[in-house]
Amino acid sequence: MQSKSDTGSRGYLVSIVMVAVLGGLLFGYDTAVISGADKGLQAFFLGASDFRYTDFMHGFTSSSALIGCIIGSALSGLFATRFGRKRSLVFAGICFFLSAWGSMFPESMVLPEGKPSFTLLVAFNFYRILGGIGVGMASAICPMYIGEVAPSEIRGMLVSWNQFAIIFGQLVVYFVNFLILGSHTNPVIMQIGQGFSEVVAGSDPWTIATGWRYMFGSEMVPAGLFTILICFVPETPRYLVMVGRDDVALRVLSRINGNTKAATILHDIKNTVQARTERLFSYGFMCVFIGIMLSVFQQAIGINAVLYYAPRIFGDMGMENPMVQTVVMGVVNILFTLIAVFTVERFGRKPLLITGSVGMAIGAFGVALTFGNASLSFVTMLSIMVYSASFMFSWGPICWVYIAEIFPNTIRGAAVSVAVAFQWIFNFIVSSTFVPMFNMHLTQGDHFGHWFTYGLYGIICVVAALFVWRIVPETKGKTLEEISMYWKRKS
Repeated sequence: MQSKSDTGSRGYLVSIVMVAVLGGLLFGYDTAVISGADKGLQAFFLGASDFRYTDFMHGFTSSSALIGCIIGSALSGLFATRFGRKRSLVFAGICFFLSAWGSMFPESMVLPEGKPSFTLLVAFNFYRILGGIGVGMASAICPMYIGEVAPSEIRGMLVSWNQFAIIFGQLVVYFVNFLILGSHTNPVIMQIGQGFSEVVAGSDPWTIATGWRYMFGSEMVPAGLFTILICFVPETPRYLVMVGRDDVALRVLSRINGNTKAATILHDIKNTVQARTERLFSYGFMCVFIGIMLSVFQQAIGINAVLYYAPRIFGDMGMENPMVQTVVMGVVNILFTLIAVFTVERFGRKPLLITGSVGMAIGAFGVALTFGNASLSFVTMLSIMVYSASFMFSWGPICWVYIAEIFPNTIRGAAVSVAVAFQWIFNFIVSSTFVPMFNMHLTQGDHFGHWFTYGLYGIICVVAALFVWRIVPETKGKTLEEISMYWKRKS
Protein backbone atom coordinates (compact mmCIF):
# COMPACT_ATOMS: atom_id res chain seq x y z
CA MET A 1 0.00 0.00 0.00
CA GLN A 2 1.41 3.38 -1.04
CA SER A 3 1.63 6.20 1.46
CA LYS A 4 0.84 9.86 0.80
CA SER A 5 4.59 10.53 0.72
CA ASP A 6 4.71 8.30 -2.37
CA THR A 7 1.53 9.43 -4.13
CA GLY A 8 0.91 12.92 -2.77
CA SER A 9 -2.29 14.23 -1.22
CA ARG A 10 -5.14 14.82 -3.64
CA GLY A 11 -7.11 16.41 -0.80
CA TYR A 12 -4.36 18.98 -0.26
CA LEU A 13 -4.29 19.79 -3.98
CA VAL A 14 -8.07 20.19 -4.17
CA SER A 15 -8.14 22.43 -1.09
CA ILE A 16 -5.59 24.93 -2.43
CA VAL A 17 -7.16 24.91 -5.89
CA MET A 18 -10.60 25.60 -4.43
CA VAL A 19 -9.22 28.64 -2.60
CA ALA A 20 -7.78 29.96 -5.88
CA VAL A 21 -11.10 29.19 -7.59
CA LEU A 22 -12.77 31.61 -5.14
CA GLY A 23 -10.96 34.31 -7.10
CA GLY A 24 -12.91 33.21 -10.18
CA LEU A 25 -16.15 33.39 -8.21
CA LEU A 26 -15.30 36.97 -7.22
CA PHE A 27 -14.51 37.71 -10.87
CA GLY A 28 -18.03 36.64 -11.85
CA TYR A 29 -19.66 38.25 -8.80
CA ASP A 30 -18.04 41.66 -9.33
CA THR A 31 -18.74 41.87 -13.06
CA ALA A 32 -22.41 40.85 -12.69
CA VAL A 33 -23.38 42.75 -9.52
CA ILE A 34 -24.15 45.84 -11.60
CA SER A 35 -27.01 43.99 -13.34
CA GLY A 36 -29.23 44.27 -10.25
CA ALA A 37 -27.98 47.63 -8.98
CA ASP A 38 -28.09 49.37 -12.36
CA LYS A 39 -31.46 51.16 -12.18
CA GLY A 40 -31.29 52.06 -8.50
CA LEU A 41 -27.86 53.56 -8.99
CA GLN A 42 -29.01 55.55 -12.02
CA ALA A 43 -32.07 56.87 -10.17
CA PHE A 44 -29.90 57.91 -7.20
CA PHE A 45 -27.55 60.06 -9.29
CA LEU A 46 -30.44 61.47 -11.34
CA GLY A 47 -31.36 63.22 -8.09
CA ALA A 48 -28.11 65.24 -8.02
CA SER A 49 -28.53 69.02 -7.87
CA ASP A 50 -25.01 70.16 -8.82
CA PHE A 51 -24.85 68.44 -12.24
CA ARG A 52 -27.05 66.62 -14.74
CA TYR A 53 -26.54 62.88 -14.83
CA THR A 54 -26.69 61.89 -18.51
CA ASP A 55 -27.17 58.48 -20.09
CA PHE A 56 -23.54 58.64 -21.24
CA MET A 57 -22.38 59.18 -17.64
CA HIS A 58 -24.46 56.22 -16.52
CA GLY A 59 -23.06 54.06 -19.30
CA PHE A 60 -19.55 54.94 -18.17
CA THR A 61 -20.42 54.36 -14.50
CA SER A 62 -21.97 50.98 -15.25
CA SER A 63 -18.87 49.82 -17.13
CA SER A 64 -16.11 51.72 -15.30
CA ALA A 65 -14.99 48.49 -13.62
CA LEU A 66 -13.79 47.32 -17.06
CA ILE A 67 -11.20 50.12 -17.03
CA GLY A 68 -9.86 48.65 -13.80
CA CYS A 69 -9.91 45.19 -15.38
CA ILE A 70 -7.62 46.37 -18.19
CA ILE A 71 -5.28 48.04 -15.66
CA GLY A 72 -5.27 45.02 -13.33
CA SER A 73 -4.60 42.50 -16.08
CA ALA A 74 -1.80 44.68 -17.48
CA LEU A 75 -0.21 44.90 -14.02
CA SER A 76 -0.69 41.22 -13.23
CA GLY A 77 2.52 40.13 -14.98
CA LEU A 78 4.63 42.64 -13.08
CA PHE A 79 3.03 41.70 -9.76
CA ALA A 80 3.12 37.94 -10.37
CA THR A 81 6.78 38.06 -11.39
CA ARG A 82 8.03 40.49 -8.76
CA PHE A 83 5.89 39.57 -5.74
CA GLY A 84 4.75 36.04 -6.59
CA ARG A 85 1.39 34.52 -7.48
CA LYS A 86 0.16 34.19 -3.90
CA ARG A 87 0.88 37.73 -2.70
CA SER A 88 -0.58 39.15 -5.91
CA LEU A 89 -3.83 37.29 -5.20
CA VAL A 90 -3.85 38.68 -1.64
CA PHE A 91 -3.58 42.16 -3.15
CA ALA A 92 -6.44 41.37 -5.54
CA GLY A 93 -8.59 40.21 -2.62
CA ILE A 94 -7.94 43.47 -0.77
CA CYS A 95 -8.98 45.40 -3.90
CA PHE A 96 -12.22 43.36 -4.05
CA PHE A 97 -13.02 44.06 -0.40
CA LEU A 98 -12.25 47.79 -0.49
CA SER A 99 -14.23 48.15 -3.72
CA ALA A 100 -17.28 46.44 -2.22
CA TRP A 101 -17.17 48.63 0.88
CA GLY A 102 -16.52 51.83 -1.08
CA SER A 103 -19.19 51.12 -3.71
CA MET A 104 -21.72 50.54 -0.94
CA PHE A 105 -20.71 53.68 0.96
CA PRO A 106 -18.82 55.99 -1.45
CA GLU A 107 -19.28 58.89 0.97
CA SER A 108 -16.65 57.16 3.14
CA MET A 109 -17.51 59.36 6.15
CA VAL A 110 -16.17 62.39 4.22
CA LEU A 111 -18.97 63.45 1.88
CA PRO A 112 -22.57 64.14 3.00
CA GLU A 113 -24.32 60.79 3.41
CA GLY A 114 -27.08 60.03 0.91
CA LYS A 115 -26.62 63.26 -1.08
CA PRO A 116 -25.80 62.62 -4.75
CA SER A 117 -23.18 64.95 -6.21
CA PHE A 118 -20.53 64.97 -8.92
CA THR A 119 -17.80 64.44 -6.31
CA LEU A 120 -19.67 61.39 -5.02
CA LEU A 121 -19.97 60.05 -8.58
CA VAL A 122 -16.20 60.34 -9.01
CA ALA A 123 -15.65 58.56 -5.69
CA PHE A 124 -18.04 55.76 -6.67
CA ASN A 125 -16.27 55.22 -9.99
CA PHE A 126 -12.92 55.18 -8.21
CA TYR A 127 -14.09 52.27 -6.04
CA ARG A 128 -15.56 50.41 -9.03
CA ILE A 129 -12.28 50.80 -10.94
CA LEU A 130 -10.43 49.53 -7.85
CA GLY A 131 -12.63 46.44 -7.90
CA GLY A 132 -11.92 46.08 -11.61
CA ILE A 133 -8.19 46.05 -10.85
CA GLY A 134 -8.87 43.11 -8.53
CA VAL A 135 -10.90 41.37 -11.25
CA GLY A 136 -8.17 41.95 -13.85
CA MET A 137 -5.46 40.56 -11.59
CA ALA A 138 -7.54 37.59 -10.46
CA SER A 139 -8.57 36.78 -14.05
CA ALA A 140 -4.91 36.45 -15.02
CA ILE A 141 -3.31 35.02 -11.87
CA CYS A 142 -5.95 32.54 -10.61
CA PRO A 143 -5.71 30.24 -13.67
CA MET A 144 -1.94 30.79 -13.69
CA TYR A 145 -1.74 29.70 -10.03
CA ILE A 146 -3.90 26.61 -10.63
CA GLY A 147 -1.94 25.68 -13.77
CA GLU A 148 1.38 25.90 -11.91
CA VAL A 149 0.35 23.69 -8.96
CA ALA A 150 -1.74 21.11 -10.83
CA PRO A 151 -0.33 17.79 -12.11
CA SER A 152 -0.28 17.68 -15.92
CA GLU A 153 -2.82 14.83 -16.18
CA ILE A 154 -5.60 16.86 -14.46
CA ARG A 155 -4.40 20.42 -15.06
CA GLY A 156 -7.05 21.19 -17.69
CA MET A 157 -9.85 19.95 -15.46
CA LEU A 158 -8.69 21.97 -12.47
CA VAL A 159 -8.21 25.18 -14.46
CA SER A 160 -11.68 24.65 -15.97
CA TRP A 161 -13.14 24.90 -12.46
CA ASN A 162 -12.08 28.53 -12.53
CA GLN A 163 -14.52 29.21 -15.39
CA PHE A 164 -17.22 27.27 -13.54
CA ALA A 165 -16.62 29.55 -10.54
CA ILE A 166 -16.93 32.66 -12.74
CA ILE A 167 -20.33 31.56 -14.09
CA PHE A 168 -21.41 30.35 -10.65
CA GLY A 169 -20.43 33.72 -9.16
CA GLN A 170 -22.63 35.47 -11.72
CA LEU A 171 -25.53 33.17 -10.89
CA VAL A 172 -25.01 33.69 -7.14
CA VAL A 173 -25.12 37.46 -7.45
CA TYR A 174 -28.32 37.26 -9.54
CA PHE A 175 -29.98 35.45 -6.62
CA VAL A 176 -28.39 37.74 -4.00
CA ASN A 177 -29.67 40.81 -5.84
CA PHE A 178 -33.09 39.18 -6.10
CA LEU A 179 -33.16 38.49 -2.34
CA ILE A 180 -31.96 42.00 -1.48
CA LEU A 181 -34.66 43.53 -3.67
CA GLY A 182 -37.28 41.38 -1.96
CA SER A 183 -40.72 43.01 -2.06
CA HIS A 184 -39.27 46.28 -3.34
CA THR A 185 -39.24 47.24 -7.01
CA ASN A 186 -36.65 48.78 -9.27
CA PRO A 187 -37.31 52.43 -10.18
CA VAL A 188 -38.84 53.20 -13.56
CA ILE A 189 -36.48 55.29 -15.71
CA MET A 190 -37.96 57.24 -18.62
CA GLN A 191 -36.03 58.86 -21.45
CA ILE A 192 -36.90 62.56 -21.87
CA GLY A 193 -34.60 63.45 -24.73
CA GLN A 194 -31.47 62.44 -26.56
CA GLY A 195 -29.12 61.23 -23.84
CA PHE A 196 -31.25 62.27 -20.86
CA SER A 197 -33.55 60.37 -18.50
CA GLU A 198 -35.62 60.94 -15.40
CA VAL A 199 -37.14 58.83 -12.63
CA VAL A 200 -40.88 58.25 -12.98
CA ALA A 201 -42.81 59.57 -9.98
CA GLY A 202 -43.85 56.91 -7.49
CA SER A 203 -40.71 54.77 -7.89
CA ASP A 204 -39.68 52.87 -4.76
CA PRO A 205 -37.52 55.27 -2.65
CA TRP A 206 -35.81 52.41 -0.75
CA THR A 207 -34.37 50.98 -3.95
CA ILE A 208 -33.07 54.41 -4.98
CA ALA A 209 -31.51 55.28 -1.61
CA THR A 210 -30.45 51.93 -0.18
CA GLY A 211 -31.01 48.83 -2.30
CA TRP A 212 -28.10 49.29 -4.70
CA ARG A 213 -25.76 49.88 -1.74
CA TYR A 214 -26.55 46.48 -0.21
CA MET A 215 -26.02 44.79 -3.58
CA PHE A 216 -22.51 46.18 -3.94
CA GLY A 217 -21.76 45.66 -0.25
CA SER A 218 -22.74 41.99 -0.37
CA GLU A 219 -19.44 41.29 -2.14
CA MET A 220 -17.53 42.00 1.07
CA VAL A 221 -18.44 38.51 2.35
CA PRO A 222 -16.78 36.41 -0.42
CA ALA A 223 -14.00 39.02 -0.83
CA GLY A 224 -13.08 38.85 2.85
CA LEU A 225 -13.19 35.05 2.85
CA PHE A 226 -10.96 34.85 -0.24
CA THR A 227 -8.41 37.33 1.15
CA ILE A 228 -8.10 35.38 4.41
CA LEU A 229 -7.93 31.90 2.86
CA ILE A 230 -5.39 32.81 0.17
CA CYS A 231 -2.93 33.62 2.98
CA PHE A 232 -2.87 29.91 3.88
CA VAL A 233 -2.09 28.45 0.44
CA PRO A 234 1.52 27.89 -0.70
CA GLU A 235 3.34 29.80 -3.42
CA THR A 236 3.56 27.88 -6.72
CA PRO A 237 6.58 25.59 -7.22
CA ARG A 238 7.44 27.20 -10.58
CA TYR A 239 7.71 30.65 -9.03
CA LEU A 240 9.66 29.32 -6.04
CA VAL A 241 12.25 27.78 -8.37
CA MET A 242 12.54 31.05 -10.32
CA VAL A 243 13.43 32.90 -7.10
CA GLY A 244 15.89 30.22 -5.94
CA ARG A 245 13.77 28.58 -3.22
CA ASP A 246 14.17 25.03 -4.50
CA ASP A 247 13.77 23.43 -1.05
CA VAL A 248 10.34 25.03 -0.50
CA ALA A 249 9.32 24.15 -4.06
CA LEU A 250 10.24 20.50 -3.43
CA ARG A 251 8.11 20.41 -0.27
CA VAL A 252 5.08 21.75 -2.12
CA LEU A 253 5.60 19.38 -5.05
CA SER A 254 5.99 16.44 -2.65
CA ARG A 255 2.71 17.18 -0.88
CA ILE A 256 0.92 17.32 -4.23
CA ASN A 257 2.69 14.61 -6.27
CA GLY A 258 4.61 12.42 -3.82
CA ASN A 259 8.35 12.37 -3.13
CA THR A 260 9.60 10.44 -6.16
CA LYS A 261 7.59 12.29 -8.77
CA ALA A 262 8.29 15.62 -7.06
CA ALA A 263 12.03 15.21 -7.53
CA THR A 264 11.54 14.53 -11.25
CA ILE A 265 9.25 17.54 -11.70
CA LEU A 266 11.67 19.79 -9.82
CA HIS A 267 14.49 18.62 -12.10
CA ASP A 268 12.39 19.42 -15.20
CA ILE A 269 11.46 22.86 -13.85
CA LYS A 270 15.09 23.72 -13.15
CA ASN A 271 16.07 22.65 -16.68
CA THR A 272 13.60 25.15 -18.20
CA VAL A 273 14.30 28.01 -15.77
CA GLN A 274 17.75 29.36 -16.53
CA ALA A 275 16.82 32.84 -15.36
CA ARG A 276 14.11 34.41 -13.29
CA THR A 277 12.57 36.02 -16.38
CA GLU A 278 13.28 36.24 -20.08
CA ARG A 279 12.20 38.69 -22.75
CA LEU A 280 8.58 38.32 -23.88
CA PHE A 281 9.49 37.04 -27.36
CA SER A 282 12.36 34.81 -26.23
CA TYR A 283 10.42 31.79 -27.52
CA GLY A 284 9.33 33.40 -30.78
CA PHE A 285 6.42 35.52 -31.91
CA MET A 286 3.87 32.74 -32.45
CA CYS A 287 3.83 31.64 -28.81
CA VAL A 288 2.64 35.05 -27.60
CA PHE A 289 0.50 35.69 -30.70
CA ILE A 290 -1.52 32.49 -30.19
CA GLY A 291 -2.18 33.35 -26.54
CA ILE A 292 -3.31 36.86 -27.47
CA MET A 293 -5.57 35.67 -30.29
CA LEU A 294 -7.20 33.04 -28.07
CA SER A 295 -8.07 35.87 -25.68
CA VAL A 296 -9.29 38.11 -28.50
CA PHE A 297 -11.52 35.40 -29.98
CA GLN A 298 -12.98 34.52 -26.57
CA GLN A 299 -14.44 38.04 -26.46
CA ALA A 300 -14.89 38.84 -30.18
CA ILE A 301 -17.34 35.94 -30.61
CA GLY A 302 -19.71 38.15 -28.60
CA ILE A 303 -20.64 36.10 -25.54
CA ASN A 304 -20.56 38.99 -23.08
CA ALA A 305 -23.14 40.82 -25.18
CA VAL A 306 -25.48 37.97 -24.20
CA LEU A 307 -24.35 37.62 -20.57
CA TYR A 308 -24.49 41.37 -19.83
CA TYR A 309 -27.65 42.20 -21.80
CA ALA A 310 -29.70 38.99 -21.56
CA PRO A 311 -32.81 40.67 -20.03
CA ARG A 312 -32.75 43.33 -22.76
CA ILE A 313 -32.43 40.68 -25.50
CA PHE A 314 -35.21 38.50 -24.16
CA GLY A 315 -37.38 41.59 -23.61
CA ASP A 316 -36.92 42.63 -27.26
CA MET A 317 -37.97 39.11 -28.24
CA GLY A 318 -41.32 39.76 -26.56
CA MET A 319 -40.81 37.53 -23.52
CA GLU A 320 -43.19 38.44 -20.67
CA ASN A 321 -40.63 37.94 -17.89
CA PRO A 322 -37.08 38.28 -19.28
CA MET A 323 -35.49 37.52 -15.89
CA VAL A 324 -36.94 34.00 -15.95
CA GLN A 325 -35.22 33.25 -19.27
CA THR A 326 -32.04 34.88 -17.95
CA VAL A 327 -31.96 32.60 -14.89
CA VAL A 328 -32.74 29.54 -17.04
CA MET A 329 -29.84 30.48 -19.31
CA GLY A 330 -27.62 30.86 -16.22
CA VAL A 331 -28.47 27.33 -15.08
CA VAL A 332 -27.85 25.93 -18.58
CA ASN A 333 -24.48 27.72 -18.62
CA ILE A 334 -23.49 26.07 -15.34
CA LEU A 335 -24.39 22.60 -16.63
CA PHE A 336 -22.48 22.98 -19.90
CA THR A 337 -19.41 24.36 -18.12
CA LEU A 338 -19.34 21.08 -16.19
CA ILE A 339 -19.09 19.24 -19.53
CA ALA A 340 -15.76 20.95 -20.15
CA VAL A 341 -14.57 20.30 -16.60
CA PHE A 342 -15.06 16.55 -16.96
CA THR A 343 -14.08 16.06 -20.62
CA VAL A 344 -11.14 18.41 -21.25
CA GLU A 345 -8.59 15.77 -20.28
CA ARG A 346 -10.40 13.10 -22.29
CA PHE A 347 -11.08 14.92 -25.57
CA GLY A 348 -8.36 17.57 -25.46
CA ARG A 349 -8.41 21.34 -25.80
CA LYS A 350 -8.63 21.75 -29.59
CA PRO A 351 -11.64 19.46 -30.22
CA LEU A 352 -13.68 21.27 -27.56
CA LEU A 353 -12.76 24.71 -28.94
CA ILE A 354 -13.58 23.74 -32.53
CA THR A 355 -16.86 22.03 -31.58
CA GLY A 356 -17.87 24.98 -29.42
CA SER A 357 -17.06 27.46 -32.20
CA VAL A 358 -19.26 25.54 -34.65
CA GLY A 359 -22.08 25.35 -32.08
CA MET A 360 -21.84 29.08 -31.40
CA ALA A 361 -21.87 29.85 -35.14
CA ILE A 362 -25.04 27.76 -35.58
CA GLY A 363 -26.67 29.52 -32.63
CA ALA A 364 -25.63 33.01 -33.78
CA PHE A 365 -26.84 32.46 -37.35
CA GLY A 366 -30.07 31.00 -35.95
CA VAL A 367 -30.68 34.20 -33.99
CA ALA A 368 -29.82 36.36 -37.01
CA LEU A 369 -32.25 34.50 -39.28
CA THR A 370 -35.23 34.30 -36.88
CA PHE A 371 -35.08 37.39 -34.66
CA GLY A 372 -38.21 39.53 -34.99
CA ASN A 373 -40.38 36.75 -36.40
CA ALA A 374 -43.01 36.14 -33.72
CA SER A 375 -43.87 32.69 -35.06
CA LEU A 376 -40.21 31.65 -34.67
CA SER A 377 -39.59 33.21 -31.23
CA PHE A 378 -39.02 29.76 -29.69
CA VAL A 379 -36.35 29.03 -32.33
CA THR A 380 -34.72 32.38 -31.55
CA MET A 381 -34.61 31.63 -27.83
CA LEU A 382 -33.32 28.10 -28.49
CA SER A 383 -30.61 29.53 -30.77
CA ILE A 384 -29.46 31.90 -28.02
CA MET A 385 -29.32 28.97 -25.59
CA VAL A 386 -27.26 26.92 -28.09
CA TYR A 387 -24.95 29.87 -28.66
CA SER A 388 -24.41 30.42 -24.92
CA ALA A 389 -24.16 26.72 -24.00
CA SER A 390 -21.60 26.09 -26.77
CA PHE A 391 -19.40 28.84 -25.33
CA MET A 392 -19.63 27.37 -21.84
CA PHE A 393 -18.06 24.01 -22.73
CA SER A 394 -15.47 25.50 -25.06
CA TRP A 395 -14.18 29.07 -25.19
CA GLY A 396 -15.26 29.90 -21.65
CA PRO A 397 -13.09 27.41 -19.74
CA ILE A 398 -10.67 26.19 -22.43
CA CYS A 399 -9.30 29.64 -23.24
CA TRP A 400 -8.30 30.00 -19.56
CA VAL A 401 -6.72 26.53 -19.66
CA TYR A 402 -4.60 27.52 -22.64
CA ILE A 403 -3.62 30.87 -21.11
CA ALA A 404 -2.54 29.10 -17.92
CA GLU A 405 -0.36 26.52 -19.66
CA ILE A 406 0.70 27.57 -23.15
CA PHE A 407 3.42 30.05 -22.17
CA PRO A 408 6.92 28.93 -21.04
CA ASN A 409 7.75 29.26 -17.34
CA THR A 410 10.14 32.18 -17.64
CA ILE A 411 7.77 34.46 -19.60
CA ARG A 412 4.45 33.23 -18.18
CA GLY A 413 3.82 36.20 -15.90
CA ALA A 414 4.38 38.82 -18.61
CA ALA A 415 2.73 36.82 -21.41
CA VAL A 416 -0.41 36.06 -19.39
CA SER A 417 -0.78 39.73 -18.45
CA VAL A 418 -0.55 40.79 -22.12
CA ALA A 419 -3.03 38.12 -23.26
CA VAL A 420 -5.55 38.91 -20.51
CA ALA A 421 -5.20 42.66 -21.09
CA PHE A 422 -6.23 42.06 -24.72
CA GLN A 423 -9.13 40.00 -23.41
CA TRP A 424 -10.45 42.87 -21.29
CA ILE A 425 -9.88 45.42 -24.07
CA PHE A 426 -12.02 43.35 -26.45
CA ASN A 427 -14.53 42.72 -23.65
CA PHE A 428 -14.92 46.51 -23.44
CA ILE A 429 -15.17 46.84 -27.24
CA VAL A 430 -17.85 44.15 -27.55
CA SER A 431 -19.82 45.37 -24.52
CA SER A 432 -19.78 49.01 -25.62
CA THR A 433 -20.65 48.32 -29.28
CA PHE A 434 -23.40 45.74 -28.75
CA VAL A 435 -26.27 48.09 -27.91
CA PRO A 436 -25.58 50.57 -30.78
CA MET A 437 -25.26 47.68 -33.27
CA PHE A 438 -28.26 45.85 -31.82
CA ASN A 439 -30.44 48.98 -32.20
CA MET A 440 -29.43 49.82 -35.80
CA HIS A 441 -32.27 50.21 -38.32
CA LEU A 442 -32.37 50.56 -42.11
CA THR A 443 -36.09 51.37 -41.99
CA GLN A 444 -38.31 52.26 -39.05
CA GLY A 445 -39.09 49.20 -36.95
CA ASP A 446 -36.97 46.66 -38.82
CA HIS A 447 -34.59 44.24 -37.12
CA PHE A 448 -31.49 44.95 -39.20
CA GLY A 449 -29.32 45.57 -36.10
CA HIS A 450 -30.29 42.22 -34.60
CA TRP A 451 -29.54 40.37 -37.83
CA PHE A 452 -26.27 42.20 -38.45
CA THR A 453 -24.96 41.79 -34.88
CA TYR A 454 -25.51 38.06 -34.60
CA GLY A 455 -24.50 37.45 -38.21
CA LEU A 456 -21.19 39.18 -37.44
CA TYR A 457 -20.68 37.09 -34.28
CA GLY A 458 -21.42 33.94 -36.29
CA ILE A 459 -18.77 34.79 -38.89
CA ILE A 460 -16.20 35.45 -36.15
CA CYS A 461 -17.04 32.05 -34.62
CA VAL A 462 -16.23 30.37 -37.94
CA VAL A 463 -12.92 32.25 -38.19
CA ALA A 464 -12.12 31.23 -34.59
CA ALA A 465 -12.70 27.55 -35.42
CA LEU A 466 -10.35 27.79 -38.42
CA PHE A 467 -7.70 29.55 -36.33
CA VAL A 468 -7.74 26.82 -33.67
CA TRP A 469 -7.73 24.03 -36.27
CA ARG A 470 -4.80 25.38 -38.27
CA ILE A 471 -2.56 27.17 -35.75
CA VAL A 472 -3.18 26.29 -32.08
CA PRO A 473 -1.16 23.31 -30.70
CA GLU A 474 -2.75 20.65 -28.51
CA THR A 475 -1.41 20.70 -24.93
CA LYS A 476 -3.39 17.85 -23.40
CA GLY A 477 -1.28 15.62 -21.15
CA LYS A 478 1.90 17.70 -21.50
CA THR A 479 3.75 19.12 -18.51
CA LEU A 480 4.41 22.86 -18.42
CA GLU A 481 8.07 22.07 -18.98
CA GLU A 482 7.31 19.96 -22.07
CA ILE A 483 5.29 22.88 -23.47
CA SER A 484 8.22 25.21 -22.74
CA MET A 485 10.57 22.89 -24.65
CA TYR A 486 8.08 22.73 -27.56
CA TRP A 487 8.29 26.51 -28.00
CA LYS A 488 12.06 26.47 -27.56
CA ARG A 489 12.35 23.99 -30.44
CA LYS A 490 9.94 26.04 -32.58
CA SER A 491 11.95 29.24 -32.01
